[in-house]
Amino acid sequence: MLTQAAAASSEQVVPHLHVFADTVFAVGPSGELEEIEAPMLRLSFEYPRYRRTFRASDDNTRFFSAGAAGISAVQRNAAAEYEAKRQLEGLGAVDLECLDDFGTAPDSDADFMMRIDGDRHDYCGFIASAIPNLRKTGWRVSVADDFPFRVVEEEANFRARVVPEANGDWFALQLGLDIGGHHVDLLPALLDLLDEGSEGDSLARLARRPCVAVPVDRQRHVTLAADQLRSVLRVVAELYEGSGRDMRFHREQADALLRLDEAFSGQQLLWDDPEDMRSYAETLRDVATEEVSEPVDLRATLRPYQRAGLAWLQRLRRAGVGGILADDMGLGKTLQTIAHLVAEKEGGRLDLPAIVIAPTSLMGNWAREIARFAPHLRVLLHHGPHRHEHTNFADHDVVLTSFPLLVRDREVLERQAWHLQIVDEAHTIKNVRSQTHQAAKALSARHRLCLTGTPVENHLGELFSLVDFLNPGLLGDARFFRRWYRIPIEKEGDEERLLALHGQVSPFILRRLKSEVATELPPKTELFHPVELRGKQRELYEAIRIAAHAKVRSTIRKKGFAGSTIAILDALMKLRQLCCDPRMVKLESARFVRESAKTEAFFELTETRLAAGHRILVFSQFTSMLGLLGKGLKERGIRHITLTGATKDRQALCDRFEAGEVDVFLISLKAGGTGLNLVSADTVIHVDPWWNPQAQAQANDRAYRIGQTKPVFVHNLYVAGSVEERMLVLQKKKRRLADAILAGELTQDAGLSEGDVEALLAPLVG
Repeated sequence: MLTQAAAASSEQVVPHLHVFADTVFAVGPSGELEEIEAPMLRLSFEYPRYRRTFRASDDNTRFFSAGAAGISAVQRNAAAEYEAKRQLEGLGAVDLECLDDFGTAPDSDADFMMRIDGDRHDYCGFIASAIPNLRKTGWRVSVADDFPFRVVEEEANFRARVVPEANGDWFALQLGLDIGGHHVDLLPALLDLLDEGSEGDSLARLARRPCVAVPVDRQRHVTLAADQLRSVLRVVAELYEGSGRDMRFHREQADALLRLDEAFSGQQLLWDDPEDMRSYAETLRDVATEEVSEPVDLRATLRPYQRAGLAWLQRLRRAGVGGILADDMGLGKTLQTIAHLVAEKEGGRLDLPAIVIAPTSLMGNWAREIARFAPHLRVLLHHGPHRHEHTNFADHDVVLTSFPLLVRDREVLERQAWHLQIVDEAHTIKNVRSQTHQAAKALSARHRLCLTGTPVENHLGELFSLVDFLNPGLLGDARFFRRWYRIPIEKEGDEERLLALHGQVSPFILRRLKSEVATELPPKTELFHPVELRGKQRELYEAIRIAAHAKVRSTIRKKGFAGSTIAILDALMKLRQLCCDPRMVKLESARFVRESAKTEAFFELTETRLAAGHRILVFSQFTSMLGLLGKGLKERGIRHITLTGATKDRQALCDRFEAGEVDVFLISLKAGGTGLNLVSADTVIHVDPWWNPQAQAQANDRAYRIGQTKPVFVHNLYVAGSVEERMLVLQKKKRRLADAILAGELTQDAGLSEGDVEALLAPLVG
């Protein structure tokens, strides 16, 4: 008999697992007991030969069996039972006997439970992946009918449906699941998951799971791979407008359908697409290889990337949507636009005039460029005191006007229907509530185009303003955009919303960098020169900083951070002026401080560069600083000219510099950072840093643009350890925001916070 029992230790064992939910009691973070509904597991072992089943919690190591030879003792297969328990624990189950500060209801009938700190994704993942694997290895598994984390076992097919709207260019997209003859709308569950992603790193945690559970009703779920879900959510975030049961997309956003199809690769996604928008999307993807011929009447030879730009502009026109030509400065946005106008003229589509709205300083440049490249176009310059004598716009192909006159003559301009509305330096309309933006949006035009190298300068609200002007409704209203995109991206670093926004706007933005397409350009080197404050100038800086810091703190306590803008800007302005030259500060304490470390460094650098045969552009935010530098240059016998907002004839000064009459050109950053072609210069000096790196990059591109043949050196002067050095750190934050939306990369908060202000007003270092 003993021999029989020893032999029986290798008896076949079939594990039985029953999965159900029950209430458990655990000590929560507050130290008190909490009730939690958790998945429970009852494990038993069947010995088929003897038709006997034993609970895993049964401590008996043997059992008795009656047979022909009588009653015999059978040893349970401890090794097989142990291996089954180990396998179950490896899938995330926990033996109840191993848990502290934990209890079950008195009538609970469980041996194991899933991790108490898990969630539906863990629990459904267990059902979806672990249970099928257990069954494959011979386990018998049952799941209670009322188990709240069930996974759909019936045949299920994902289904996407495209529904044309009354406006032929807009469509609704529905996404659901067909289960056993019933259709389930998945959008509500997907929106819940997307909202989870806005709270901390929820989506990042989901990405580390093998699968994610999407509820289809109160008990059942479908599971998706984490990467697959992220791709689906990206499309949802891109197309959902904050209300209703559908996602919406414009014809030009049809690429989202292909990305949805790709997300479901490996799983069947059925389509109801009566207008075959996916085929249309395929043609959009092929636009990069589309070739167009240069217009016959264009007096220019376009570079390959400029021909690609023309093809892109023509595609936007055919689709009836607006876009942003956001090429790097100096790559010929004006020429590409003129080529577009000529193509429209030759195609017989310019039966209504086109209007170009630009800064006043660029009116002459547009007129000259059109006369140079397309002299056959009939151009009207709507500018100057006698402009109302010629308001028969329909007799012209192109009407040129400025932003101030757009607002002033809004009623006159609204009377004319336009074929094409072009906004140059379009960041001018970046404030959706400004009169300029509203006046631009009020014009009736078949097509709209924005030209700007800086579609995002400070925050995503600026991008919304441009897209709202070009394609109203594409990003929802301002309130929706702020809640759905801006706050999650800027404040919470939400990568999924950023990628969704990138996918939303990328078809409407064309951005090429010099480094990518203008490889013939010489190198550009950017240098930073720290300047040390000394003696009385250093003492004055600290005295003004302490007083300004105290005033800002007091104002913030009284009015809050949002209401303290004027006090903050005033404090920063005084410190920045002092970094440049004490003579700029209108305070009694500054009257007797004459030395300026920045001014000395500037003249030393300038004289060195001039002696080596270089020609120089000098930029500053402060016209008063340019005045002081101009006075110093004159005292040293250095010929120079100055351009500010008060300059009447900008082009005449540019012509003098390009002709070599002078070697130093002092330029106000705001007035001369755009619209100038000064490729005879090979040195740029920024006397003082500014918040916006794009503004300084635009200034650099006055010299570093097509036509430049010499290496360009950009010199940045800043006072070490001061507000200026800390502003350079903020510049990087601004640059990350702009790069992120154009490239679809993760960004960080780029806004000015109270912590930023504290850092800017901190004591002088070094």
